[in-house]
Amino acid sequence: MEFEKIKELLEKEPDEAVDDLIESVKERYGEVPYIINFMKDMPELFVSRMIYENSIMREFKNMDPKTVELIGIAVASALRCEHCLKTHVRVGQRIGVTKEEMFDAILIAATISNAAVLAEGTRSLDSELNGILEDNCCNGDENCTICNINPDVSEEV
Repeated sequence: MEFEKIKELLEKEPDEAVDDLIESVKERYGEVPYIINFMKDMPELFVSRMIYENSIMREFKNMDPKTVELIGIAVASALRCEHCLKTHVRVGQRIGVTKEEMFDAILIAATISNAAVLAEGTRSLDSELNGILEDNCCNGDENCTICNINPDVSEEV
């Protein structure tokens, strides 16, 4: 959101600023998401949140709205936010994102989410178990395949 627009918005009465922001959301998304409706009676929180959100979600110069919605779909999927996902799917559909494009975004999010679980889980497992095993396994032998990650394992498999 441009600084001048922010300045104009902040000079308005709180209720008028809220109404203007809600109307711009309706124009952009074709609906008003739940959280926006919930916060509209708290202008001091609502206006600052909307300025921030608009600056992030609507003022991209390097990404088109379709790409932004695909990212929203992917992230909402990865975070398992059903409400956000449904909203971004509806908005994506309104602006011409195809079902196949949405599914590709979901698949990418699933792959990265899966990799994140595996990376975090295996690092923690390795860290904790190797710390325990080093004391009882091989007396810290650096060639021990149980205590040390063998960098050649991926090539052997």
